[in-house]
Amino acid sequence: EQVRACLPHNWKVTPPDLEERLDLRTTHRVFSIDPPGCTDIDDALHAHPLPNGNFSVGVHIADVSHFIKEGTALDREAQSRGTSVYLVNKRIDMVPRELGEDVCSLNCQIDRFAFSVIWEMTPDAEIKDTLFAKTIIKSVHSFSYEEAQKRMDNRELHDDITLDIRRLNGLARILRKRRLDNGALTLSSPEVKFKRDEENENPVDVEMYQLRETNALVEEFMLLANVEVAKQIAKIFPAFALLRRHPSPRQTNFDFLKRTLGRFGLDLDVSTSKALADSLDTINRQDDPYFNTLVRILTTRCMTPARYFASGSVTPKEFHHYGLAAAIYTHFTSPIRRYADVIVHRLLAASIGIAPLTPKLNQRSIQ
Repeated sequence: EQVRACLPHNWKVTPPDLEERLDLRTTHRVFSIDPPGCTDIDDALHAHPLPNGNFSVGVHIADVSHFIKEGTALDREAQSRGTSVYLVNKRIDMVPRELGEDVCSLNCQIDRFAFSVIWEMTPDAEIKDTLFAKTIIKSVHSFSYEEAQKRMDNRELHDDITLDIRRLNGLARILRKRRLDNGALTLSSPEVKFKRDEENENPVDVEMYQLRETNALVEEFMLLANVEVAKQIAKIFPAFALLRRHPSPRQTNFDFLKRTLGRFGLDLDVSTSKALADSLDTINRQDDPYFNTLVRILTTRCMTPARYFASGSVTPKEFHHYGLAAAIYTHFTSPIRRYADVIVHRLLAASIGIAPLTPKLNQRSIQ
């Protein structure tokens, strides 16, 4: 009951909100791309051409921290849960569904609060300018990955939203190639989905979850937003920004896998992430289409786990995220289902001067 007492009732945009936020409802064509049946929509995107030939590209994230105030019963409950948990037949939410599926979820054709990262980006996906802002958006459409893919692939469609998706996809391809060229790893972590008996909901079959190019499109811009936010909060709060790093694995972690592959006449170069990525691309047995996937799965198990940390607790050199080949990284894009992102939202708001440091974070800064 204490948690539910913190929830907003009959929430809607008010005149003071318009003064405090950037109103994008009529100026930016925002839309979301998610798994089918998604009801807790964390993120949305836009991509508009600019008069100078560049693009305005935006990642818009549900502004959960606006509704979860530090120290409240709602905040304490979300913190104790840490994340949402997804099971075969149900989801255990981090925040009440009134927030996760309604007030915070970026559902289409409804006014919603967002925390946005907006870039001016060249056609070569070079960032010319970055804006962080609390915004008001109204998503024009909620796509599933499959729906967005079909729309993007249909060459008879040339409407504004379809062109926006194609723009995003073209930029995402460049961003992805740049990451891989820098040594980012494409490791295999197969996703599965279960078919259930309609009467008792018991699982009756399992099948692979099909990944499409639109999955990669969304992933690239979420990764980019996380990197840009990490840079911002670490610059303003170098002692206590909440970041996420992935330490380089020990060479000995790969000994068994290297010996096993050696029996097939294959060599796995683990000297750097770039060398590992390149050698994984060359490992392939034509008579066994699943061999390369299996090797990537086993390589994943050789990795050290990624971890959250305060920026002042290690040297900047140790900020590095090995798997993403990123010099700095954090979690910003999933605040409905991940509490770390709520903290990062609070830090970002303070870093751009639109909110004071919360009491706990301010205490951390003093320490």
